[in-house]
Amino acid sequence: MEYFFYCRDRPGSGPLRSELIEDHWSFMDRYAETMIARGPTLTPDGEEATGSLHIVGLPDSAAAQEFAFDEPNYKAGVYREVLIRRWRNVLGRTMWQFTGAVPGYRRFLILAHAKPEAAASHASLDEAHREHLDRGYRDRLIGYGPLFSEDGTEWAGTALMAELPDRAAAETLMADDPYSRNGFYETVEIHHWEFGGRR
Repeated sequence: MEYFFYCRDRPGSGPLRSELIEDHWSFMDRYAETMIARGPTLTPDGEEATGSLHIVGLPDSAAAQEFAFDEPNYKAGVYREVLIRRWRNVLGRTMWQFTGAVPGYRRFLILAHAKPEAAASHASLDEAHREHLDRGYRDRLIGYGPLFSEDGTEWAGTALMAELPDRAAAETLMADDPYSRNGFYETVEIHHWEFGGRR
């Protein structure tokens, strides 16, 4: 099963995050074989981290809880909030298999959170949603897929990692998404993001 984690940093936790970097990497080394994507989200100037993304294959919910809450940054208080969702890897690859890098483009993590009442009706637009991404953005997508509740039973939105010219392009991608146009998303977050892991 594929799990999506987004951990939001506490304000001012940058020095602690830096102090724990080796502990964090060592913890993540245990999951290297099933890691799909990872990396920090950043302020627009790229100078400070605002959170951490991890998508990883895990056997069950208990393993997901261990991954989230035994992680050194969480235990030390770097994070103020942890989002855990099930995820489906539509592209069937890891971020390291992305080959479309363009000099000067920026990478983004886009989190679109579903309205609770949209969960039952989103399937009517699944094909249009996929066509929108395939038609205009297939070579720009590092990874994407639907989010589900932690037990996997209810659609909870969409998560995309994309490399695009700028934030305006990310905003256009989401504004033109059929889910967005039909009001299925409650909120959409666009984060500057970069690949994580050992340099």
